Amino acid sequence: MKILLFGKSGQVGWELQRSLEPLGRVIALDREGSDGLCGDFTDLPGLAKTVRRVAPDVIVNAAAYTAVDKAESEPDLARAINALALGVLADEANRLGAWLVHYSTDYVFDGSGDQPRSESAPTGPLSVYGQTKLEGEHAVARCAKYIVFRTSWVYAAHGANFAKTMLRLAAERDQLRVINDQIGAPTGADLLADVTAHALRAAQAQPDLGGLYHLVAGGETSWHEYARFVIERARAAGQAFRVKPECIEAIPTSAYPTPARRPLNSRLDTRKLRSAFNLHLPPWKVGVERMLAEIIDV
Repeated sequence: MKILLFGKSGQVGWELQRSLEPLGRVIALDREGSDGLCGDFTDLPGLAKTVRRVAPDVIVNAAAYTAVDKAESEPDLARAINALALGVLADEANRLGAWLVHYSTDYVFDGSGDQPRSESAPTGPLSVYGQTKLEGEHAVARCAKYIVFRTSWVYAAHGANFAKTMLRLAAERDQLRVINDQIGAPTGADLLADVTAHALRAAQAQPDLGGLYHLVAGGETSWHEYARFVIERARAAGQAFRVKPECIEAIPTSAYPTPARRPLNSRLDTRKLRSAFNLHLPPWKVGVERMLAEIIDV
C-alpha cells in the first residue's frame, strides 16, 4: 500500500510517520515538498499534480491553517488551506479510488451547553477558523472513501503546545492567570496517529466504516485544571518553578478577549468511534503524563 501524507512536520504529522509506516510505503511531505512533489496547500494545481504523480492508495492530511486568531484577518488564506485544498484532494482521491483521511476540530460547534457533542449534533462555528474547518469537512465528504476525525486540544512532545508554554511561564513568573470556563479533553498526537492507523486498516477491510468520527482522550478538564496538573507533575519530578500553586489564578474567558471566539464546551462524544473500531480511549491524564516524561527528562 502507498500512503501520501501531508503535513509531516506538525504534531500529528510527525506521529503519523511512525504509526503509518507498518501499513505500507509512506511518502511524507511538508509545505516545502520534496523531489518535485508539492505540499503547499495554497498551490491547488500543484497538489493535484502531486497526487496524480504519486497515485497513492491512501491520502492522509495532517496539514492545516491553525492560527485561530490570525484567521480572522486572513479568511481567504485560511479557506484556501482548510477547505479548497481539501476539495482538490477529495476529487483526486475519487479519481484514483483512494481513501482520504483528514482531521477536524471541536471549533465547528458553537460551544453551548455542557454535554458532549455527537457527530450528528448541529454545527455552528464561532470563528473563521471553525467555519473553514467545517467547509473542509464538507469537501472531504465528497470523496467516496473517507474518514474525518474531529478532535480537540491537541498536544505532543514534538513541537509547541499548551503544557510547554505553562511550564515555561511557571518558571518565569510569580503568578499565572488561566481560563477555567472552557472545557475539553487534551488529546495526544500519538493517540490520534495510532487510532488513525488502526481505523484505516479496519476500514480498508470493511469500507462501510468510513465517515465522520469524534476522537479525543477520555475525561474532561479546563485549561486551568490542565495547567495546574502539568505544573504539579513537573514539580513532583524535580522541576523548579517561581509560581506557587495558589498563584495559578482561574479566570473566565471574558477576562481574556481574543479576535476569535473560542467554544466554551469542547466536549466530544466518542461512542461511535469506540463502538465501530472496538477501541478504548485512555484518560487524558495518562497521555499528558507520558508527554511530560519526555519533555522534562525525568
